[in-house]
Amino acid sequence: MAYRAKTYTLREESTESGTRYFISFKDGQGGYHELEVSEQFFVEFRQMERRNRNLQQWDERHREFNEVWDETLYRRALRVPKSLDERMIEEERNELLSKAVDQLPEIQRRRFLLYYEYDFNFYQIAGMEHCTVSAVQKSVSVAREKVKAEMRKYLQP
Repeated sequence: MAYRAKTYTLREESTESGTRYFISFKDGQGGYHELEVSEQFFVEFRQMERRNRNLQQWDERHREFNEVWDETLYRRALRVPKSLDERMIEEERNELLSKAVDQLPEIQRRRFLLYYEYDFNFYQIAGMEHCTVSAVQKSVSVAREKVKAEMRKYLQP
């Protein structure tokens, strides 16, 4: 039994002949009973009460962790999950972007992807392609404008 909702009482009675131990309780019909028990039984019952009290206090301290609601998880999330609509729109936008990039000429597509997808700078790309930095800049700039124009066709009503 939890210590706060006890249906019994423990009592010690000191007499000249020694200490007597009692457990009192009400039965299902409402009748009151008192039993005399041994010291060992009484001590075990007290220890059980302490363990129950400690367990209940532990539960109260940690209950919030057991009662994790969707709202709680949502507030604690580092990145708020996207709704189904947002995910569908993002997926459709990524598909359109992929198609627009695929329509670019090979050199522009390669330089565009190296710059935007793989985070290379113009100097690194120029070194890989054995060309000037200005040629890479111009190629990426033209490719970006083509991709923007292609995306505008689909995204504007």
